[in-house]
Amino acid sequence: MIFGEKLKTERNNKGWSQEELAEKLFVSRQSVSKWENGQNYPSIEILIKVSDLFEVTIDELLRSDANLTNKVIKDSRKLAYPRLKLFFDVFVLVGLVLLVIKLGVLLLNKVTTMDITLYGGKFFWNFAPLIIGIGAGIGSSILKEKYKEN
Repeated sequence: MIFGEKLKTERNNKGWSQEELAEKLFVSRQSVSKWENGQNYPSIEILIKVSDLFEVTIDELLRSDANLTNKVIKDSRKLAYPRLKLFFDVFVLVGLVLLVIKLGVLLLNKVTTMDITLYGGKFFWNFAPLIIGIGAGIGSSILKEKYKEN
């Protein structure tokens, strides 16, 4: 039995309309209709609520429909890497901030009579933004490929 049929059967066994089920799941009636007709699938959070409402295991719901199982697996993989993505995004920002500081100081030294010295040495200020940016770009690219594989 596919998910939509299972959902409709369980809903009818409880004597609920699509509207009543939608209210219990905090979704629209149209969403319930699309699930039952196989036009769309719910998120894992909704599946958990459905499981609780109808007192069936999530396994029963997932194994009833291969497409639903694949969707849940795909969605869960997207959730597996958000911290790592944030890590690379922060590194990109750090590289950009260092570059902007370096360019700002160079511009101020050229345009004004100020002589601002950047602490950390020329090597750091010349190559740190580049190294950090390239490292974050490579890491982000690897992460993106991992998303594609999964």
